[in-house]
Parts: sequence; structure tokens; C-alpha cells
Amino acid sequence: MTITGSEVTLAHGPQGLPEDTIRLHFRGSAGQSFGAFIPPGMSLALEGDANDYVGKGLSGGKISVFPPRESTFHAEDNIIVGNVALYGATGGEAFIRGMAGERFCVRNSGVNAVVEAVGDHGCEYMTGGRVVVLGPTGRNFAAGMSGGVAYVLDERGEFRNMVNAQMVDLEAVTDPADVAELRRLVERHLQHTASMRARQVLDDWDGMLPRFVKVIPRDYKRMLAAIARAEEQGLVGDEAIMAAFEENARDLSRVGGN
Repeated sequence: MTITGSEVTLAHGPQGLPEDTIRLHFRGSAGQSFGAFIPPGMSLALEGDANDYVGKGLSGGKISVFPPRESTFHAEDNIIVGNVALYGATGGEAFIRGMAGERFCVRNSGVNAVVEAVGDHGCEYMTGGRVVVLGPTGRNFAAGMSGGVAYVLDERGEFRNMVNAQMVDLEAVTDPADVAELRRLVERHLQHTASMRARQVLDDWDGMLPRFVKVIPRDYKRMLAAIARAEEQGLVGDEAIMAAFEENARDLSRVGGN
């Protein structure tokens, strides 16, 4: 798969191919680094389970992992991918029907991912992308997280005790853009994995939505606000981002001067 992805990138550049141009379906147990580095246009579906480092360096492709169709166990209560999934990933999508091990999405910088539970140190050192967790997390969630957003379904009311809050804020999901983004990701998860958990959430959306917690780094939130102010002044794209950086730099300078 990595060789195929390399050939796609050599032939078509970093933009890859249109979504789902190359679709591969696997059955069974995958070893280490299933789907590593795959570019845009490649979609991998694994009907089974996988070891550590699923989607390592994912670069725009799509990965879905789900139990065999004939299985009778509850996927959301069983580990289906190992530790350090999506390590260093830069783009693409991942849909995991079941639990992931420790350090899920560590150093993720651009992937959108949905999973049904994670072990310790989820979203560690994450710098970008969106992560949805449709169930419990282990301890030390969001340690060193400086960018991106996570949405965690906290039905037990225990999630705040699992978060490393040194760099992040916890908020309700109330902004219409956040609500739309969250629902879209859950719908994508259902589409690609036939997740019963996703179906439960969508069928009781009004009841489930207040139980989601948004995790967002404070510095990232300030940056987004600065970009929004720049766009209100008519700036777009890189110009808005540069203006936001300059605003934040001025703010830091004033703080340092005091």
C-alpha cells in the first residue's frame, strides 16, 4: 500500500487523485502501520482489526476499520486498532468502529478522525485536524495539544477528570458551525463503518449533543478569533492568517513589556 501511495504521489503530485479513485477492501488482522502515508485518492477499508500505528503519516487518503459483518460483539466495547494510530498524520480521514489503544492521533496535524473510545494520552501533541470520540477516553487527554479540535461524547460525566487542561479549554458544543461539523463527521462514520454507535447518536441527536465536550487549545482559539477579525476587515486567505499572526505577536509583545 505504501509503495502504491508513493507511485500515486510521483505520478500526480501531493494533490493525489479524486476521492475513492483507488479503493481497497481487506479482511482479517492487519499488522503494524496499516495504511501508512497513503495520499489523496486512496481509500482503505479493513473488515477486521489492526495492530499499532494505523494510518501513520496519513497524507490525504481515507481509512475505515470495522469488525467483520458477521461478528456479534459490541464494537464500541472492544479494541479494534492498537496504539499510536494516526501518528504524525497530515491529512485525510479515518473512521474506526471500535476502541483505539493509547496515544490516538498523537502529533496529528490535519486528519479528521472518528473513533468510539480511546486509551490514555489521546490527541497528545496534536496540532491540527478534527477528532470525534463517541465514548470514554483514558487519562491525560490533550496533553501538549496546541491545535485542532476534539469533540468527546461524555455520557458518564467523567471526561473532565481525564483531561490535561494545561493548554486547552473545555466547552459545550453550541456554535452552529461546530454542531454542523460534528454531525457531518458522525454521519461520515456511519456511512463508512455502519457503526451502531453512530446510529444511536444520530437517532437521538438533540439528546446527545449536550453531552459532547469540545476540546480546543487556548492559543489556537485566540488565533481563530484573530483570523475572523481579519476576515471582517476584508482580508482573505494568507493575508488574513498573516494579519492574525501579527496581531498575536503584538499582544505577546505587550504582555512581555509589562
